[in-house]
Amino acid sequence: MAVSLHPEPFDPLALLAACTEQLPPGGHGAQAVFIGSLRDFNEGDTVRAMTLEHYPGMTEGELGRIEQEARARWPLQEVRIAHRVGSIAPGEPIVLVAAWSARRAAAFDACRFLVEALKSQAPFWKQETLADGRQRWVQGNA
Repeated sequence: MAVSLHPEPFDPLALLAACTEQLPPGGHGAQAVFIGSLRDFNEGDTVRAMTLEHYPGMTEGELGRIEQEARARWPLQEVRIAHRVGSIAPGEPIVLVAAWSARRAAAFDACRFLVEALKSQAPFWKQETLADGRQRWVQGNA
């Protein structure tokens, strides 16, 4: 499956290895990867946790649409998007995006496109819990 949501922590490197093992040997010459993790700071405050909410069904559909757009724009052998939802602690991975292609330019360009598109278009809402106990919604998401 190219797109998955994870309510529990996931190991991005294990997901990459599993996906790579399923590809035909020699079918790709490049793999570009982005792994994003939760920082323990934002906007000058210490962040203790974040709750990442989503709209079930709609979120997966939008991520699938983004994946299909990347496949239409670049010659890709495979794409992988894994995203956390629910409660996340600092240091835990939030997102994995990977693109496999015959050439590095397509892999790099597609990976960057996927990250930027999901950041700006996928229906996720982030609520931070700060060190002083306050909670706030992160602005500037889709």
